[in-house]
Amino acid sequence: MKSLPYFCRGEVIRGFGRGSKELGIPTANFPDSVVENLPADISTGIYYGWACVGNGDVYKMVLSIGWNPYYKNTKKSMETHVIHTFKEDFYGEMLSVVMVGYIRPERSYDSLEALIAAINSDIEEAKLKLELPEHLKLREDNFFTSAPSKSSAPPTNTTTTSSQTFINGH
Repeated sequence: MKSLPYFCRGEVIRGFGRGSKELGIPTANFPDSVVENLPADISTGIYYGWACVGNGDVYKMVLSIGWNPYYKNTKKSMETHVIHTFKEDFYGEMLSVVMVGYIRPERSYDSLEALIAAINSDIEEAKLKLELPEHLKLREDNFFTSAPSKSSAPPTNTTTTSSQTFINGH
């Protein structure tokens, strides 16, 4: 995937409500406009990289792009699990992510337990891969220090609407 690393940011919106409740793995969802503007070579599947909420710290993350076959979604989504425990929800906050690498295609599972096990395996793989020097350096990218808060103006090299910002910073 020649578009990796891929940088994007958008306002966190409410998703399907399954991440925390059913899976025990909270996710932050991007608006449709961010999903619709992904490069053509970014296929559905599971990715790993770095994420930052607002102007906070940068954490490891895994991200799912697709239709979540286990749930048979009819709408493509982009859901980020930030590998950090937050004290409260951050709906409406700006989420900045850099997708660094690809883990696997999306697939369906025979049970909720099998899905949860796969997600936990993805998280462990992401933690390991993000320790590689070529991936660690992206944690310090200027993209994260230039992240606008909800109330600040976006940088001039981006396309925006009121709820999202698209950037490809490489």
